[in-house]
Amino acid sequence: MPDKSSPVSRTFSAAANLVSKAMGKPAAFVAAALVVVVWAAFGPVFHYSDTWQLVINTGTTIVTFLMVFLIQNSQNRDNAAIQVKLDELIRASAAKNVFMGIEQLTDDQIARMRDICEMKAHAQQAVNKAGEKAKEAADQVG
Repeated sequence: MPDKSSPVSRTFSAAANLVSKAMGKPAAFVAAALVVVVWAAFGPVFHYSDTWQLVINTGTTIVTFLMVFLIQNSQNRDNAAIQVKLDELIRASAAKNVFMGIEQLTDDQIARMRDICEMKAHAQQAVNKAGEKAKEAADQVG
């Protein structure tokens, strides 16, 4: 399937993928912890000045701000991929195709569909339980 996305979109996606994978590794945590330890160690050198505090505050604010977008991009991509996989499973199986595309519904509509599914599941459990009891009774008789 040809990629019709823009070069900017492809570049951002590749960069976001790379950064999100790198930031999810233990080495990233160790590096961040080391930055904080080094910053704290320099506190006495700079007499715990406002500038010393501003360095860590500014740095963490910028990193947090940028990471929010990368994390959201990663979650959006993962959710879209999962949705496509679920849609394909529904399409290829005996499941009801009515569930394909429900992510486009309102929250209330989705909640109603969930309630209906739960009612059907409870009814099926009751049928299964009744069937088991009937089988046990038949086994005792026969």
